[in-house]
Order: sequence, then C-alpha cells, then structure tokens
Amino acid sequence: MNLGLDQKVAVVMAASKGLGKASAMALSAEGAKVIIGSRDVTELEKTAAEISSKTGNPVHFFAVDVSSDDQITAFIEQAGNLYGRIDILVNNAGGPPFGKFESFDDKQWQQAYEQNLLSFVRTSRLVLPFMKSTGSGRIINIISGSVKSVLANSVLSTAMRMAVVGMAKMLADELGMHGITVNNIAPGLILTDRIKHTLPQDMDPEEAIREKTKNIPLGRIGKPEELAALVAFLSSAPAAYISGTTIQVDGGANRAIF
Repeated sequence: MNLGLDQKVAVVMAASKGLGKASAMALSAEGAKVIIGSRDVTELEKTAAEISSKTGNPVHFFAVDVSSDDQITAFIEQAGNLYGRIDILVNNAGGPPFGKFESFDDKQWQQAYEQNLLSFVRTSRLVLPFMKSTGSGRIINIISGSVKSVLANSVLSTAMRMAVVGMAKMLADELGMHGITVNNIAPGLILTDRIKHTLPQDMDPEEAIREKTKNIPLGRIGKPEELAALVAFLSSAPAAYISGTTIQVDGGANRAIF
C-alpha cells in the first residue's frame, strides 16, 4: 500500500529514543521529511543520523524541553521554517512517575500537567496555521493504555492522558472542516525503557515480564516498530476518514468490550 507520505513534513516529539524514535523511523521510511525533537542534543544527533542512514531521507533535529512554552514555540517555528509546512504532528512525551495518589504533591502534579497535557496543547495549537493553509493535516497523540483500563500506580499519567483524549475528540470535531484528523494511540506493554517502571519492584524484572505476558493474548511484549506502523498509517492518505479515535496497541491485553 502506498501511504502517500512522500515529501510530507512530519514533526515527532520526544524522538531520540523509544516510541518517538520508532515513529520517526517509520515516517522517514515512507518518504516523509522528518524533524525530531527532545532535550538531549547528543542523542538527537545520533538518532537523526541513524534514521537518515537507514531510510536515505533527510532528518533534522532541534533540542526542545516539551514542558517549556518558549522552547516549544521556538521548536515549531524552526521546524516550520525548514520546509514552509508541517503536515504531520506526533505528540509524545516521557511519562510521569508511577506511585500512589497520596504520594504526589502539587509540584509533581504541575510537572505532569506541563509535560503530558499542556505540551500536547501547545504543539497542536502551533501547527494548526501550517495545516490549515494546506487544507489537510494529521495530529497523532501517543498516550497510554491506562485510558482504557486501570494501570496500577499510574494516577498522574492516567489523569493527563484522559484529558488528551477529551481534547482530541473536541479537536477532531473542530478541525474536520479543514481536512485535519486527530487521533490517539494507546500503547500497552511495549519494549521501551519505561517498561521497568510498570513492573513490581519486589520481583526479578525478567520474571515480572513473564508474569505480565501471561495476560496478553499474543503472549509477548510489543515492539516499538509495531506501534510506529500505526503512526505511519494514521498519517497517511488512506487513513483520511479516521478521526477522533483512540486505538490500542496492546496485543489484546485490554478485555473491555467498549
């Protein structure tokens, strides 16, 4: 299937590693001109070079702390100035810490708000002029499977991700007239650095992972590239009629009917 991403301009946040990096790789492999951002310039440079060498397509990068309004504004301005357009935005940010509700103070709630909700608000708002000018666009939010099923000790993440779901639904309604789709991807257990934070601390990590996979119908942990394949599809021309949805990538782990 031709996804129609050749020459499209894609911005991917928190893309120096993990799901962001895999998403950038998938988009670049489909011919998109990719611009990646994260806080670590050294890792960004390495990631950009790796993706470009594997796909043969240019990858640009700019350092950005997604919890900073000024840095996000500068980042989107730089990204937009590179090609004069932004067609795809992949919102992504490292998750907040795990813990019980009573263990978090106002400062930690504020940090989660800035990093995992307000950053998505800011980037989405800033790319809209670019997308509206072309009459099309794709906004894809990488959130968490906790919006569909309870994930122990994820109160900060769940609260912020649920807000992103609500915002995406409203944006899909408001932006449809401009040909802009807005969707969420809710990963389950995926093999990234963050996986260790979801495991019981009193168990051997490998044993804990084996226990968790027992509850996954496919019997294994997901790969970042498997989620990234959905990012590429939702960015594509064939996905033009999909908007306002939250799609799980969890190997069937969530048993909810609705």
